[in-house]
Amino acid sequence: MWLKPEEILLKNAFKLWVTEKDHEYFVLQRRRGYGEGGGGLTGLLVGTLDTVLDSTSKVAPFRILHHTPDSQVYWSIACGVTKEEIVQHWDWLQQNIMRTLSVFDSSEDITSFVQGKIRGLIAEEGKTSHVLEDDPEKFREAYLRFQNWFALPAEEKLVTYYSCSYWKGKVPCQGWLYLSTNFLCFYSYLLGAEVKLVISWDEMWRLEKTSNVILTESIHVVAHGEDHYFSMLLHLNETFVIMEQLADYSIKRLFDKEAFEKEIALSDPLQITKRGLEAHAKSEQFRIFFRLPREENLLEVHESFLWVPFSHFNTLGKICLSENYLCFASQDGSQCHIIIPMREVVNVEKPDSSSRALTVCVRGKRALRFTEVRDYQRLATTLRSRCGIAASPQHSASAEVIRGECQSLINHFEDNPDDVTLMVGQKDSSKAVSTEALMTVFHPQDVENLDPKMLKEKMKEQSWNIHFSEYGRGTSMFFTRKTRDLIVRGVPEALRGELWMLFSGAVNDMATHPGYYTELVEQSLGTSTLATDEIERDLHRSLPEHPAFQSDTGISALRRVLTAYAYRNPKIGYCQAMNILTSVLLLYAKEEEAFWLLVAVCERMLPDYFNRRIIGALVDQAVFEDLIRENLPQLVENMTDLSFFSSVSLSWFLTLFISVLPIESAVNVVDCFFYDGIKAILQLGLAVLNYNMEALISCHDDAEAVTILNKFFDSVTNKDSPLPPTVQQAPVTNNDKSHFKVDISELIREAYEKYGSIRSEDVESSRKKNKLFVIQTLEDTTKQNVIRVVSQEVKFTPAQLDELYNLFKRQHFLSCYWTMKSPALHHHDPSLAYLEQYQLGFQQFTVLFSLLEPWAFCANKSTLSLWVFRLIDENQDGLVNFKEFCCALDTLYCGSFTNKLKFLFKLHLPPAFTGGPLHVQEPRLPNFFPAAEDSPHLTRLPEYELPEDGVIKKSPERGRGKVDLQAYLKQWQNEILRKEEAIKDLPRINQAQFIQFSKALYNIFHGDPEEESLYRAVAHVTSLLLRMEEVGRRLQEPSSPASSTKSTPVATEDESPPTTESSATSSPQEAGHELAEMEWSFSFEQVLASLLNEPAIVSFFDRHVDIQNKLTQAQAAQLKLTGNNK
Repeated sequence: MWLKPEEILLKNAFKLWVTEKDHEYFVLQRRRGYGEGGGGLTGLLVGTLDTVLDSTSKVAPFRILHHTPDSQVYWSIACGVTKEEIVQHWDWLQQNIMRTLSVFDSSEDITSFVQGKIRGLIAEEGKTSHVLEDDPEKFREAYLRFQNWFALPAEEKLVTYYSCSYWKGKVPCQGWLYLSTNFLCFYSYLLGAEVKLVISWDEMWRLEKTSNVILTESIHVVAHGEDHYFSMLLHLNETFVIMEQLADYSIKRLFDKEAFEKEIALSDPLQITKRGLEAHAKSEQFRIFFRLPREENLLEVHESFLWVPFSHFNTLGKICLSENYLCFASQDGSQCHIIIPMREVVNVEKPDSSSRALTVCVRGKRALRFTEVRDYQRLATTLRSRCGIAASPQHSASAEVIRGECQSLINHFEDNPDDVTLMVGQKDSSKAVSTEALMTVFHPQDVENLDPKMLKEKMKEQSWNIHFSEYGRGTSMFFTRKTRDLIVRGVPEALRGELWMLFSGAVNDMATHPGYYTELVEQSLGTSTLATDEIERDLHRSLPEHPAFQSDTGISALRRVLTAYAYRNPKIGYCQAMNILTSVLLLYAKEEEAFWLLVAVCERMLPDYFNRRIIGALVDQAVFEDLIRENLPQLVENMTDLSFFSSVSLSWFLTLFISVLPIESAVNVVDCFFYDGIKAILQLGLAVLNYNMEALISCHDDAEAVTILNKFFDSVTNKDSPLPPTVQQAPVTNNDKSHFKVDISELIREAYEKYGSIRSEDVESSRKKNKLFVIQTLEDTTKQNVIRVVSQEVKFTPAQLDELYNLFKRQHFLSCYWTMKSPALHHHDPSLAYLEQYQLGFQQFTVLFSLLEPWAFCANKSTLSLWVFRLIDENQDGLVNFKEFCCALDTLYCGSFTNKLKFLFKLHLPPAFTGGPLHVQEPRLPNFFPAAEDSPHLTRLPEYELPEDGVIKKSPERGRGKVDLQAYLKQWQNEILRKEEAIKDLPRINQAQFIQFSKALYNIFHGDPEEESLYRAVAHVTSLLLRMEEVGRRLQEPSSPASSTKSTPVATEDESPPTTESSATSSPQEAGHELAEMEWSFSFEQVLASLLNEPAIVSFFDRHVDIQNKLTQAQAAQLKLTGNNK
């Protein structure tokens, strides 16, 4: 590797280098301790220094220096990991540089020329290099060490590296931590002791910051049941954040199959950089905080002051700019933030250059004044261009009018600070939809009703109207502490839908997608899928006691919203609990608004909640357990198993307490959820447990605890609810004076007072930490279930099956590491049965089978692998599951001589062997399977089951198609009724198949110590079978004159099929002769009887092969072999 020229004052510092080649202007040196002799004690010391110190000397054991005879200064210009690499550089210098230097007169000119040439080479390499770091030279050196030490595939992208200590037992090892796209790696070399660690992100169970008596602060990683600690990091927080981001990226890409199509920095795993990860993390935090669509990315951040009219002072904060939104969040503790959609901006002015001010005029005669903006001119230009103000002729024509209007607005506002009426916004009037909110239809408010509850409702509305007059209304409203206070007290019925839309960000989704919902309804109308069937089943279970859902109006609206969403997002489709949530949304929001609220909840606010494995809900339950440990220590001391709270609280999270609280109380919880997100649900859960602390501590079992909580939820009421008794779910009678009542507003207020200090940032961090554990726990459950089923079919021990499963699963992921849209990703579907969740295509199978096969299979490996793949692919879908794979290995390792021979025999019969030309090198399934005429077993597959990526789908996408239950039941019945295949049931083997069978035996025996005797035995058996068949054929000739009508056999893979011309010109006598020679065939009984007479062959197949040794070798070689096959 060429290096940027750097001065080295001492040619042989500490005698650490040995000169290998010398030239008048160049020197090639080798590091002591490398190469011949090893260097003894000097080599150990040098190796230790190379690992611990961060210097050029530790980059590689070979280097080239440039010098001139009249100077003592040397310049390092190249280094190499191997001698071959450095010699290539030396040869290039000989051919291109050394001969040229004689034309220069001065040493300065020579040095300048050499340095210019080397820099030019580095620049040329940089054009195609994926190194885009702040310090390219240093990073290139680290990348070279990374490749040298860990021997990972060349495609693996190093993201960053850090110096740290790794604790192996109680002894720290000082070395280097390398973080790449798919792996965490560590290397240390101290006095001859080498420590090397490689862990893939998708195999991690835990990733967290910890501290104890010995380690003040460290990073704790759990993988494969082992604990790893990394400490002494100079930037521990930065390192942990990068590790967290890489683990999260790997989980989303490999398990969630997220493609990051709209995020260029993460769309290609070969181009991941530290800078790109940081930008992605900031954009994600930005979207979560301001509740923005997933398409938005944080582009610019500016520190500034914003004039807050309701407080009459400037608040310090940051302006955050994305593609379509201008946002501001305070940093002075006032908890004030505002979101301004670019579509709402009318003009942008720079009224005062001395204070670096910027004024943004918004629709509704509103103006926002930002001051002390460092780069205010560029920001103003950016805002104008994004809002289309400068480019629009209409805006240009009326620029003076708008400028004057904004300036007069600002002047009036500054002269009359008490006049806040100018801050009143206009409510956004979106396009009307076909239905109104169901509560408006089924429970219209009576204006003349002077009931105390209605009067209190009117007072709430008045409080909100005052709030709107001070803080604005609509998309550009200020969000402050006062807003949260009003939310906690309860939202009035009339404003609930509007505020839900605003707080969730759904109002922006709907405004930017006009007509989208109507189109979805039209497209999804009349479709019949698994999702629509489930929706129809659950329609009448959604708030059945509410009048709105006892009529066709409510049921039809619910059907349209759920069906439209299932059509929009087939990955989720429909999940139970969505019907309950959507029912409540429809009560207070219009139909289209309810749809966008559902989008906000499912895709942003509660990610991964609504799928088959409800990973998101399980993650939040783990977060909830952590919060219980922190905030309710008394409960933890008396209840050792907190998993009880996870099981009982699942419905709390999935339905936002709607399923356990009366509807009139539950909507207050939903109010808080849309404002504060999942934090509000966690706080309320803690408050519920705290309220029932004494009763829970004294209960004797889980059933009693469940009863206590159910009674508590039944006692929760909303004393301020204006809903009539026909709508309310809580009992309205007061006959039972002894039964206590809990008001929902008081419960929510208590939750905010006691647990409001929980930060949303901490919740998100805890989510990331627990997501790893939840996913790996689910994966481990899948593995245990698969092993339990497969262990009944094979003779491998559970420990061996465990290792086999890990290899099988890892092979799937290895094929997905270095590409974003790998077809192999579709081979993993958690919605299928346990055995079908992980499957291997042919290319993946070939790599793994070559690692685990018990015999050599030295020649035609890919051909034999294809035949094995076809044979064990029982349902002929182009994929092999773990059970099929293990059964094949079990036969080869643990089967009897007869079973092993039967397996080899069947490899040379259809569907495994077709006799046609084989093209197995292409990565796509249709290419490595032969043509249809050569594969009768594939012609039975319907055309629609072959998608473009070549993966034959076993089950349709959720929400799009139906699962063929009849086919599954039939397959299950066949497996139950399957009996042992009798020898006599096997078809006879013809000449072409027998020739391939003989070749396979020769290939298996190749390299064996008894190779010669085995070859002679095969030759003897072959000649014996041929003589037997010849005798039998002669005896049958007079009685079977029509036997010549048999079909012509196809050519073997070693014999190219004859061309049309040659076939046409061949004589009838030759054709008849060929037909006559192809007539004979052998039965399996004949082959078995002949081979049983050869002791050498019998002992070879009966010889024990150590599967454990093979598994160990496969674990070490799997990664390297997969990389070489790419």
